[in-house]
Amino acid sequence: MLPMINRVRTATDFARTVRSGARSGRRNVVLYGARTEESAPSRVGFIVGKNVGNAVTRNLVKRRLRHLAAEWVGTHPSGYDVVVRALPAAAESDWPTLTKDFGNGVSTLARKLKDAEPPGRRGGVS
Repeated sequence: MLPMINRVRTATDFARTVRSGARSGRRNVVLYGARTEESAPSRVGFIVGKNVGNAVTRNLVKRRLRHLAAEWVGTHPSGYDVVVRALPAAAESDWPTLTKDFGNGVSTLARKLKDAEPPGRRGGVS
């Protein structure tokens, strides 16, 4: 289970992460990531549209992705916001494939965001 403190919940946070962060696409998922302040907990949000399948299928995909995200948050406890968009192929994907796509996508995001400065540190004298 993903604790409340580790969830992206507001439309503003979703939009900021999707529009201003890095992107990593895979066959089953597209991941968007943005750096946050180092002291802020890492958070994950999910977008699972109707094109993925009916409600039962969407919830299954979301539960699987939430489990993978909870493991990831355990190893990256602070400094990141990530939004995971499930693609229609995720509905037919098996667990090892979904795990591989999520892991590779998060690794790519981490590399892209490694050099990005967290908000509040740009410009000015500290």
